[in-house]
Amino acid sequence: MADIAFEKDLSVAETGIGGLKVVDLAVHGDSRGWFKENWQRAKMCALGVPDFRIVQNNISYNDRKGVTRGIHAEPWDKFISVARGSVFGAWVDLREGSATYGKVYTTVLDPSKAIYVPRGVGNSFQALEDGTAYTYLVNAHWSAELKGTYTFVNLADPALGIEWPIPLGEATVSEADLNHPMLADVVPMAPERTLVTGCNGQLGRAVRALAEERGVAKDFDFCDIDTFDMSDPAAYSRYDWSLYGAVINCGAYTAVDKAETPEGRVAAWRANAIGPALLARTCAEHGITLVHVSSDYVFDGTAEVHAEDEPLSPLSVYGQSKAAGDLAVAGCPRHYIVRSSWVIGEGRNFVRTMKSLSDRVADPADALDKVTVVDDQYGRLTFTRDMAEGILWLLGYREGGAEPSSPAPHGAYNLTGSGPVESWAQIAARVFDLANGNGERVVPVSTAEYYAGAEGAIAPRPVHSALDLSKIGVTGFVPADWTERLAEYIDV
Repeated sequence: MADIAFEKDLSVAETGIGGLKVVDLAVHGDSRGWFKENWQRAKMCALGVPDFRIVQNNISYNDRKGVTRGIHAEPWDKFISVARGSVFGAWVDLREGSATYGKVYTTVLDPSKAIYVPRGVGNSFQALEDGTAYTYLVNAHWSAELKGTYTFVNLADPALGIEWPIPLGEATVSEADLNHPMLADVVPMAPERTLVTGCNGQLGRAVRALAEERGVAKDFDFCDIDTFDMSDPAAYSRYDWSLYGAVINCGAYTAVDKAETPEGRVAAWRANAIGPALLARTCAEHGITLVHVSSDYVFDGTAEVHAEDEPLSPLSVYGQSKAAGDLAVAGCPRHYIVRSSWVIGEGRNFVRTMKSLSDRVADPADALDKVTVVDDQYGRLTFTRDMAEGILWLLGYREGGAEPSSPAPHGAYNLTGSGPVESWAQIAARVFDLANGNGERVVPVSTAEYYAGAEGAIAPRPVHSALDLSKIGVTGFVPADWTERLAEYIDV
């Protein structure tokens, strides 16, 4: 029996392979035997082991010293430890696009040492003692059919350079393991897929464009309400959710004033509350990370700047439906609620409208000589390109990386442009000046004046829509100044 190091402090160490972590376990023992906390979620997650969704506990018993299991990479995560005896373990990164692809890590595991193995990292071991029991927790159910999704590499490949304590010629190895491909011939394990809903909207188009630019779009699926109505429970059976690691929900009902009507109210709640609730439940069931895009309208606007933890206090039906969606998504263990304000991207939006009006004012043949714009609502513009970059950043996609790594802590994040807080009228004047140098033709008016005599329902707006950006800044993402983005947007 292996000599076990008793009374060590629980600790977690990196291995040089992204996501592969060695865990020194605190084992308590005496002449009678020993006890250990093999998996302790709170303590281990606090030290950096992912909070993966365990659904199965497996044991591999090896009767004789020298039994050697081949290098298999499976499409799930593992937490491996030894209950009796000891093993020499070898792990190889076989993930497509990984910065450490082909890298090998080896160590000896006994009951006082465990290892967390992320999806796509090849796992193998050699029993160093008779009667070794090797245990592992996994976050997917095993089936014979899933063996077709494994990635294998030959444990004798000279390119790997694994120095097995017991030479393979003297070890017990299966015929299948002896005939796995060399590293040069391996088909790497593809990353988990990412589903983007609302792909035809302003943000959805920006996410697709950025994914294509970064070279990761091949691992993304895009849908809109015509192919996947997330508010319809029956629609969820169209997807094999085991393939997905993340969902980016860009879909929403955004007609703020129409949401105040009887038919609009129903549509807003279906898209903004019921849909996200169903999506959150599905993601929770399958251990998927859900990114949900929210709005400044979940706040009443009394605070000049809104932090992520400000109590929700929506004024309008639209804001209420978005707040309900936020609450539902917050129940998904792996979630990002990304709050934005005053979104500008492709398609019809405030900046394009102001640019068109500026052109008309500048046209001597057009009778329009001034434009009234509200000056008692304050915030910052959010350009969809910046939102897309921030979302991928939170998920762990860094520029130039083909696979996500080091995602940000889950939770709510404000994500708008940085820069000055201004009124709609001030922003309109900027647009007019950038377009035609006629910013003085923008006439500021109050919200009450602007909507005086308006027909139909008008939703109440928050006075202050500026969002505190310090939390996302801590993750290393620095939103661009919206005034600079505005100049680029007009110039294009």
